[in-house]
Amino acid sequence: MQQEARTVVREYAEAVFRRARTPMEPLNYEVDWADQPSRHLSYPDAPRLPLPADGPTLPTLRDLFTGADRPPAGGWTLPALATLLRLSYGVLDRRLTVNWNQDLAKRTHFEHAVWGRGTASGGGMYPVEIFLVAGASAPLLPGVYHYHTGQHVLERLLLGDVAGTVRAAVGDAAGAADSFLVASIRFWKNSFKYNSFCYHVVTQDLGALLGSWDLLAQGLGVPLPRLLGFDPVPVDRLLGFDGERESAFAVVPLSWADAEPAGATAPVGAAAPGGATAPVGATVPAGETAPPETRVRYRAFERSRRLREFPAVTAVHRAAAAPAVPDPDALAAAAPGDLPGEPVALPAPLLDRLARPLSTVLATRSSSFGRFRRPPELTAAELGTTLAFAAAGRHHPADAGLPADAPPLTRLWVFANHVDGLPTGTYGYCPRRHALLPAAGEPAGGMSAFLQQQYFLTNYTMGQVGAVLAISGRLDAVLDAVGPRGYRLLNAEIGAVAQRTYCAATAQRVGCGAVLGFDNVAMDDALGLTGGDERTVLFLLLGHHPEDVADVVYRL
Repeated sequence: MQQEARTVVREYAEAVFRRARTPMEPLNYEVDWADQPSRHLSYPDAPRLPLPADGPTLPTLRDLFTGADRPPAGGWTLPALATLLRLSYGVLDRRLTVNWNQDLAKRTHFEHAVWGRGTASGGGMYPVEIFLVAGASAPLLPGVYHYHTGQHVLERLLLGDVAGTVRAAVGDAAGAADSFLVASIRFWKNSFKYNSFCYHVVTQDLGALLGSWDLLAQGLGVPLPRLLGFDPVPVDRLLGFDGERESAFAVVPLSWADAEPAGATAPVGAAAPGGATAPVGATVPAGETAPPETRVRYRAFERSRRLREFPAVTAVHRAAAAPAVPDPDALAAAAPGDLPGEPVALPAPLLDRLARPLSTVLATRSSSFGRFRRPPELTAAELGTTLAFAAAGRHHPADAGLPADAPPLTRLWVFANHVDGLPTGTYGYCPRRHALLPAAGEPAGGMSAFLQQQYFLTNYTMGQVGAVLAISGRLDAVLDAVGPRGYRLLNAEIGAVAQRTYCAATAQRVGCGAVLGFDNVAMDDALGLTGGDERTVLFLLLGHHPEDVADVVYRL
């Protein structure tokens, strides 16, 4: 079964890598924008708990990067959790920008407004949903809560201590925690637009969210082990998912600062304040695992009249959900190896340029779309600062089932297009030496022309872009080392690196845009990767925006 599942994942990934040359099924798919799902999932009948909007002061990116002036380590509080949720996935502003994105004309209308969030998402779809399973020591009544991203509230879906269900699913990795954040993926929120390409995008979206959580947890001084190797079936059952249209992808154990609960432990099915009752049958005492029939029964609002499923997404999800069985030796060998060649030294990171609070960085993060303009040129120091900060987020030793010294699974590459202080060409980044190692040189016909030819969308002009970063990984080696779940682990790291790239660029006031619209085959060839198992997976454009703009940003 494991071998069959690996074959399904490999074939899906190969179709993704070659989609610029061989389109993925279904062909000639047309997006039904009038029937798109709601951007903010809600449970209309569930009681709501408002969350504080004003959080604690957070360190700067410089302090997070250097380790200086971090807050003392402590446990979670409700204000800290509210800060994590709001700055990572909550709505922070409304944006109207002048750019080349295809949907610009309709964005001036309120029903098509763009609401900015701190974490990047492919196509702005935001398919990840966040749930809190609160145990006996939580500072709110034990139960299951959904974070409503549009209104910054918790929707209580079940009243009673069912944390044992999640604890049993993650095993020893839960430690002493009796509460958990669960990040699920609701495929339709992305697949209605990207159809079969959906699974590749949403697993990177999950990584971007986890990348934000990693930074915020450091800034808040709280632990945040992110677990990706658990059994999703009991968690899905508890949250009312069918496991195919939506499923749990990540669990974060929470240890509260105050071990005493704020209110009495309520049995499942007990009346909630205000008279609402969670319609669940069994009573679950604190610390015990809920019986299989215990589950959330509030129904989420579904805006779409027709929900389509795509066989490729269903097949790869079933395959990649297989339990992770890591081989530590094979995993160490799955890390990208060193590159040969004479290193090109980069200027030291511009620490002063990173001296902006994390809260400000997340609140002002945005994708550049067609706003890149030269001059001024991107500098080698700005490029190097972005690379160093992004690469520092590659290692996640807390993944369930992985050894604590598991190596990073990704590498950063640079297509230097117009970078002041760096010859045009292709390079691999070495974090240990903070240097670039020459790859295959400049493509024939010039870098700008090559990049434009390989980009099959119309929302960027590559001649205005300073550099293109590429994140690569050895998917085949990761699958051999971890099993089919390795696809999700690799994409999660890729998403986290992308989010840190956005943050570093935003702090420096450098434009950034993540894209999946390049011909991966041609880009790999330009880096000298043809013939091996290392592949480029995601790309990020860097450059500068004009200072005089007609943009409007309304902060919430």
